[in-house]
Amino acid sequence: MKRVLVLGVRAYQVLLSPLLPAACRYTPSCSHYAIEALETHGALRGGWLAVKRIARCHPFHAGGYDPVPDPPSGPPGPRRDG
Repeated sequence: MKRVLVLGVRAYQVLLSPLLPAACRYTPSCSHYAIEALETHGALRGGWLAVKRIARCHPFHAGGYDPVPDPPSGPPGPRRDG
């Protein structure tokens, strides 16, 4: 699943992004952030981080340097399956 999402972001970078004016308020750009988040955190958490980042990328937010957070350290917590 992660590969499919990364492929989608890369397709956007190659096919659509060159046709649009540069508008991202952040460093790294939202598409680079999305790829790094997916590679670092996987499809579910990385995808959620990318969605949150894109939602913050608007004219009313200052933007600036916003790196992908480090993965949580230590063993995973208990599972909550229901």
